[in-house]
Amino acid sequence: MRVQGQSDLHMEDKLYVYLLSQLDQVRDLVEGDWDEVRSLLGGKGANLAEMYDLGVPVPPGFVIATTACNDYLENESTYPAGLWEQIRHGITDVEKQAGKVLGDAANPLLVACRSGAKFSMPGMMDTVLNIGLNDEVAQGLLSLSGDERFVYDLYRRLIQMFGSVVMGLSDEVFETVISNERERLGLKSDAEMGGKDWRLVTRRFKEIYRAYTHLEFPQDPNEQLRLAVEAVFNSWNGKRAIDYRNATGIAHDLGTAVTIQAMIFGNMGDQSGSGVAMSRNTSTGEKELEGDYLLNAQGEDVVAGTRHTKPLAELQRDLPEIYTEFAKIAARLEQHYRNVQDMEFTIEQGKLWILQTRNAKRTAQAEVRIAVDMVEEGLITQVEAIQRVQPEQVDFFMHPQLDTTAVPDATPFARGLNVSPGAAVGVVAFDAGIAERWALQENRDVIMARPETKPDDVHGMLAAKGVLTCRGGRTSHAALVARQFGKPAVIGIEHLYIDLDEREMRIGDITVKEGEWISIDGTNGLVYLGQLPTLVPDLSNPHLLKLLGWADEFRELGVWANADSPRDAERARAFGAEGIGLCRTEHMFFETDRLPIMQRMIMARDIGERNEAIGELLPMQRSDFEGLFRAMDGLPVTIRLLDPPLHEFLPSYEQLVRELSDLKLQIQHFSNMADIDSALDKIRIKQDYLERVEALREENPMLGTRGVRLGILLEELTRMQVRAIFEAMIICLRDGVDVQPQIMVPLVSHVNELKSQKLILEREVHEVLEENNNPEVSYRFGTMIETPRAALTADEIARVADFFSFGTNDLTQMTFGISRDDGERFLREYQAQGILQDNPFETLDREGVGQLLQMAVEKGRASNPDLHIGICGEHGGDPRSIHLCHELQLDYVSCSPFRVPVARLAAAQAALKKIS
Repeated sequence: MRVQGQSDLHMEDKLYVYLLSQLDQVRDLVEGDWDEVRSLLGGKGANLAEMYDLGVPVPPGFVIATTACNDYLENESTYPAGLWEQIRHGITDVEKQAGKVLGDAANPLLVACRSGAKFSMPGMMDTVLNIGLNDEVAQGLLSLSGDERFVYDLYRRLIQMFGSVVMGLSDEVFETVISNERERLGLKSDAEMGGKDWRLVTRRFKEIYRAYTHLEFPQDPNEQLRLAVEAVFNSWNGKRAIDYRNATGIAHDLGTAVTIQAMIFGNMGDQSGSGVAMSRNTSTGEKELEGDYLLNAQGEDVVAGTRHTKPLAELQRDLPEIYTEFAKIAARLEQHYRNVQDMEFTIEQGKLWILQTRNAKRTAQAEVRIAVDMVEEGLITQVEAIQRVQPEQVDFFMHPQLDTTAVPDATPFARGLNVSPGAAVGVVAFDAGIAERWALQENRDVIMARPETKPDDVHGMLAAKGVLTCRGGRTSHAALVARQFGKPAVIGIEHLYIDLDEREMRIGDITVKEGEWISIDGTNGLVYLGQLPTLVPDLSNPHLLKLLGWADEFRELGVWANADSPRDAERARAFGAEGIGLCRTEHMFFETDRLPIMQRMIMARDIGERNEAIGELLPMQRSDFEGLFRAMDGLPVTIRLLDPPLHEFLPSYEQLVRELSDLKLQIQHFSNMADIDSALDKIRIKQDYLERVEALREENPMLGTRGVRLGILLEELTRMQVRAIFEAMIICLRDGVDVQPQIMVPLVSHVNELKSQKLILEREVHEVLEENNNPEVSYRFGTMIETPRAALTADEIARVADFFSFGTNDLTQMTFGISRDDGERFLREYQAQGILQDNPFETLDREGVGQLLQMAVEKGRASNPDLHIGICGEHGGDPRSIHLCHELQLDYVSCSPFRVPVARLAAAQAALKKIS
């Protein structure tokens, strides 16, 4: 397939340029694979070609394929052979369709040069409009139109875009000229400036261009086009584009396509305009057209945030026939793509043109509602709905909201557009660099505040907890990026002024300095002074509940929760947990009323003193387990016996040394014997503590006396915990509670360790049952697989255990030889350098740790076919790790209560991926 009119090109030249009218030929070229069409033409180019095919009014144009970008970048930023000739032939075709000629002052064609990668990256790469304007064409266009304002508004836009995009000049130097001219004239907006004003601005822009580049602004339209295409290619490797791809997981080797289209002008009077609209509300998901527009304006005026836009609903009053036509096109495109569409349009003297459509970015709440609604409308299936919603989007439902009731006098000091829901509390930063530094280097919660955001601000938005701006609408850059990344945002606070020189923002009589705390409510579009508390969310959204219900029908993995208290267990159950996969009993001993008793037990000099302390802990543990069993009535509860080293319950060695030294210094100044005796008693106690802490100190406590080793050395501690479990079980059984306990021994490396603990457990269970008239009980006895040796000898361990639970935090730590507490210091750099793709403590390492898991599953089930196997490390809530667990045919994953809904969806997606 070749571009029309290319017969004179060398046949050996690679084909780079495709006309919008050639979609059928492109499909033939890639054998009907729509994904390959998008890879070749980019999302924008592919959709334009498809709209052309559907008969939607699209300006004539052509697409320069992504292969051209990649070849250009690989060829040291040089046009590959044949590309320019193909571009020129493409221009010839556009000239024929438009009936205009590029560079012809008597009948000028102006074109737009836009980026368009396979995956939408709104605002991340560059665009140049009005290419083809020069001094001669401007005069010709003025003669044709008779509208000086129209002509020089176009010309100054070209110089400004070309200067900033192609030549790398700061956009602010151009904006300052406009602001100064507006101020000189006493005008409030750009729309009030006339033709002579824009002619003056254009002349000053040329002077700026010459001063900064030492070149005249190019008058040759072909040179303008060639340099603009190069700039778009180069923008693929710009910082903001790289940051965006890193944040969204888009591959860096895709390249961008370039779309060249005839310009359509929205600034030709009150019957012209431009806008951006979504086929549904992308904040809430409601089925209603949503967007912004401006009459007598170009598209960049709408999205830049420099002018206050009008809501799309008002177009029905301003241009009713255009609104009706647009609504029909929006519905048609949504039906065709079976997804919410984000459309850019321009009206030129009463004629509607669609410049772009793409699947709309939306909030998590909107994504879920839209997916469910589209199933009920018959547009998509339940399977498609489950696959469309990302697990991370479910996580956004778990985000807190501001609790204004906790602060009775909490009154918002500013109101704006509620473009991205959720609560964010942080210190104000007025530029992206500071926001990123404070958040990532100083670990501060940050709210980034800007007059309006630009693509260069994305790294700050990603680092910030939330975003607010003075200007912009629901389709502005700030709104789109905030929605995509789930950042709470309040946009377009009209009367807010951000003074970047004084580093403060003002509204009315309120001033907020940079670094001061504010709280934003993106759900309602409100901003508060100070730090407001937040509310724990509840999972009551009916659309989410319906989606998760569908997911439960497809998933094969069980989803359990890690919970250490009845309250956590109740929350987990409400979120859909089917059991407790990990109850960390050590967390129960850190409470203030229990820690002194625990310390007495550890400090005991003889068995009698130790048993006395353990006897005090027993009723507390029994009460804990009783509460868990009642909360999880009818569901399994996995209780891990005490795991951490005992010294963790005691003060630090260094702290005791300091306190002892201070006491010895103080006693020298006492003269009263009572004070001296009291101080001596304190010194004796501290000295005793110090000796015991020193005796328990270990060079590497995470590999020392903990887990099963602790249970073997302190048999009475294991017996106390087992007794507490079964006494609580018997109490609950008498009350009709269905109790399903699972006792789990941690950190086993050798089967004999597990056998030792099982004997202790069985003896204690026998005693408890005899004391209670031998009620009928059932339970499971198992172990965590969290050492490499346990995985390697899983067949032996499985002969003793009823179940395995992979403790992947420790297993990852021991497999890599990386401390999970200290590894973050270098793991981030490992990822940056490509040494590791993922942090292994966040996503399971398939090649290493994954092999150990597979080996343990296969060996364990070979010797015990009834072996029940799950995972209870932090990986249990990670979607990609859940996919691996599904592949390994585990029975369940266990994660924190707030990750349970995420895991339910991820498990369904894993099952559906296997089916497909």
